[in-house]
Amino acid sequence: MARDMTLPPPFRIPAWLLPCLLVLLLAGATAGVHAQTQTLDILSATTAIGEPSSTQTVVSLPDEWARTRPGFAGPLWYRVHFEPLTGLDRDDLMALFIEHVCSNLEVYLNGHLVHSGGRMTEPITNNCNHPQLVSLPSALLVTGGNTLDIRVAGYAQGEVGSRQRAGALSNLKIGPQSELAAVHARMTALQVWAPQAVSATLLLMGGFMFVLGFINRRESHLAYFGVLSVGWALIDARLWLSSLPFWGLGHAAAEFLICVLVGIITWAAVQFLLRYARVRLRLADVGLPVQCALLALSLSLAGPSHLYLACSIWYVVLALEVVAAAIWHVHHLWQTRSVWLMATLLSAASVAGLIEFAAQWTGARPLAAHVAQLVVPIIFVLVGLRLVQQHGRALHNAEQGKAQLEQRVREATAEIERNFRQLAELRVEQVTERERKRIAADLHDDLGAKLLTIVHTSDSERISTLAREALEEMRLSVRGLTGKPVRLADALGDWRAEVVSRLGQAGIDGEWDAPEDLPQTLSARAYVQTTRILREATSNVIKHSGATNCSVTAGITDGDFLLVVQDNGDGIASEIDGRLDRGHGLASMKNRAKQLQGQCLVESGPGYGTVIRLTVPLDRAMQAS
Repeated sequence: MARDMTLPPPFRIPAWLLPCLLVLLLAGATAGVHAQTQTLDILSATTAIGEPSSTQTVVSLPDEWARTRPGFAGPLWYRVHFEPLTGLDRDDLMALFIEHVCSNLEVYLNGHLVHSGGRMTEPITNNCNHPQLVSLPSALLVTGGNTLDIRVAGYAQGEVGSRQRAGALSNLKIGPQSELAAVHARMTALQVWAPQAVSATLLLMGGFMFVLGFINRRESHLAYFGVLSVGWALIDARLWLSSLPFWGLGHAAAEFLICVLVGIITWAAVQFLLRYARVRLRLADVGLPVQCALLALSLSLAGPSHLYLACSIWYVVLALEVVAAAIWHVHHLWQTRSVWLMATLLSAASVAGLIEFAAQWTGARPLAAHVAQLVVPIIFVLVGLRLVQQHGRALHNAEQGKAQLEQRVREATAEIERNFRQLAELRVEQVTERERKRIAADLHDDLGAKLLTIVHTSDSERISTLAREALEEMRLSVRGLTGKPVRLADALGDWRAEVVSRLGQAGIDGEWDAPEDLPQTLSARAYVQTTRILREATSNVIKHSGATNCSVTAGITDGDFLLVVQDNGDGIASEIDGRLDRGHGLASMKNRAKQLQGQCLVESGPGYGTVIRLTVPLDRAMQAS
């Protein structure tokens, strides 16, 4: 599935021009580095190991230990001689400017310590990317010639993962402090402040993107881009942090972690390019984590003294993987408009990577190398902003689609309800009413006549009784089918006569307590269901309770019709108390009450009798008379 990587019209041009504009701005900011008119460039020095007065060797500056002494791990003394500059203002001090020293230094003027960059013992302060400006006090300068001793502490090439972190000292500039301070400020902005700002931006954006992608698993490319951004921010922290926060880890462990982090960044970069193109490869899912493990294992086996060789081999392999993934990504999306912006950004990142690789290989530190260190993270920021914009737009479209769908569902539901009500009113009710009347007529004319014949002609009292009960049930069903409402007062009279008569025949004292004149009217359905519930409750009292007294109370309470049947019998035994719904017809009673939107509650205990409470809402069972 192709992705829309085109920017809105107001931002389309600046999106891909930003890296170029930044390069131009930084180039302009550093244009004055070589414009000094009163500075003294020192391009050679004598070196000594141990003490400044030891055996000395003349070297050219800049002196890269990776080229001149690959196995040397310092410290190393550099000594230069210079004459004070003439023509300076009375109030202007002389200063020494050192563009690059790795990892740290101390400066002595005529035997006096005038500057220290930090710790000179393990862990050595990391000043590899920090330009140094050293004031040369006038009181220590002499007219007959001055000696400048610089003690540099660094690491051998084999102990670092990058050639630029091996011991080194750039050429020296001596001149007016006011003039060199401006140079120092520009170089510090380029080499320290700009990487610091970009790293902070990447760290915040990467964390946000990782959380966003982790929560939304369908957008897994966001999580990989978040890991890529955070990892690159941590790598770039090596440019501006003087002391690495590895909490007690030495130099070897810190370099090891940085090299491993490059492998993790490669993993994230390759997966991002694949997942962003909506492609998932099983080989990448399995191979990239295994590769990171092999990288860590090989670095451990190589040891601290051969770290540079192992890292260099891995850097070439990892770079080829990223380039291959980038080429595949562009080729996969070649037929879409989305490829052009991504291709431009990947090309700019590739050029910056080549410049950085050349600087690593040759040891040179031109302006282009400093700018290249900023181009890649700035491209990451641009891609991250674009991803956030796409995600926000997709989320907005999804919310709009959801709102439209909900509106259509509500409209369709309302239409269906209207149609259903019309059908129920015009057709279903008529058909149902006719069918009820037909069934009621059949029951009354056929079954009713036969049951009545059995009642009057049967010689068996038991058969006659059963037929009479069946006839009463049939008449009750017929009343329910005809749908004729019943006055509540009449219903209470019928129920009282039936309950008291049945209880009296069973030898149980029956008590009835209900208002005599209630204006409400029961629907036929409510009358039938309530009658059957009351009959079942009365049958339970007669057959199972062993009671001598049973009271029935009816009334209206809080808008509900309430009917309570209470006996003084044995109650329900504990062994069937947990199975109430499976015996004594209680399940049927509760189901009938539920059909009336009411409830039937049973309260009982061994030796305390049983209470059955039926509650039916009036608006469901009653009609105003």
